[in-house]
Amino acid sequence: MPGRRVRVVSGQTRRRWSVVAGGVALLCALPAVHSALPVSAPRVSAGQLRARILTAASLPYAGYAESNATFGLPPLNGFTVVTSLLDGVTRMRVWQASQDSWRVDVLADVGESDTYQTPRSTFIWDSGSDLLTEVFGQYPVRLPRPADLVPPALAARLLRTVGPGARFTGLPPHRIAGLTAAGLRVIPGDPASTVGHIDIWSEPGSGLALQVEIYGRGAGRPALASQFLQVNAWHPAKSILTPQRGPGTAFTETDAADLEGALSNLGPAVLPRELAGRSRVPTPAGFGQIGIYGRGLATFAVLELGTGSGTQLISDAELDGGLRLSLPNHATAVIVRTPLITAILLHPRNAIGTFVLAGLVVPKVLEQAARDLAAEPW
Repeated sequence: MPGRRVRVVSGQTRRRWSVVAGGVALLCALPAVHSALPVSAPRVSAGQLRARILTAASLPYAGYAESNATFGLPPLNGFTVVTSLLDGVTRMRVWQASQDSWRVDVLADVGESDTYQTPRSTFIWDSGSDLLTEVFGQYPVRLPRPADLVPPALAARLLRTVGPGARFTGLPPHRIAGLTAAGLRVIPGDPASTVGHIDIWSEPGSGLALQVEIYGRGAGRPALASQFLQVNAWHPAKSILTPQRGPGTAFTETDAADLEGALSNLGPAVLPRELAGRSRVPTPAGFGQIGIYGRGLATFAVLELGTGSGTQLISDAELDGGLRLSLPNHATAVIVRTPLITAILLHPRNAIGTFVLAGLVVPKVLEQAARDLAAEPW
């Protein structure tokens, strides 16, 4: 493309989870007559349906999907984009040719943000700034994006990471987006997980996931629900999957590896090999400052924020309903509890920075991890 190429991912932007939530009215709704019809689906075992859902993640399709998240996270300063993703509606038009060739448009009141995935790179279009950005290479660690909430991608990711000991059972069929869908319930095997169960409905023949619901333990409503309101098989069209640079559109590029620069604001803490009785999982090269502990849907992460922002986050969390914890060595800590995510902000007395612990684990596990960290000789 003509013109001088400039790197655009600033340090501040890379430190924030860039997602877009909210949007315009529904593009279409399932006709009422369809929901009134009796539903029956071909017999398929839970194991067969699970295998088909995983395989179907690469099928070509086009549709309109909507996710609704009600995690109940407080609006912490500096993490607004995170809480927007986990507490709001994301409306998406989707076209997929394969797992490495797709497009997701996120609709908003004042425009849209489009992501194009190609085998070579990723393109991000922002209608508000009239800017097209090309991101080369593969992300060693990728931040969440709205495309992760599309039912086939979300279902496949959950099934791959549910962890050992999970149980799979069938559910009564539903009618979703005008299609008959067979149901699969997934129950994590680790009692420390905050996830009570996951319900997935998919087209029984192809396995294409049409709806995904994630429930916290004992919850009567899903903390996250994502479903297609319209979907159909699609013959891939290059014109749809290729970003078009119109007159006046700015263009820039960056490397996926540059996201490692986001760690430049993290503290240099050497994290323990074990916290709360859970071993640390190896992380990709360049991301040693992030600690991942546990497996499957009972995993939590730990990182240390540099000076300046952590103590303010603790104050903000407490003002928004977080509870103070009593920890050894006069450490300051606040815990935030939601149906699925537990988070603790911890500032040990002699540490330079502030630690963030967060994950899909019950509070007692994360509290023990915070005690273990507070006892370290910082």
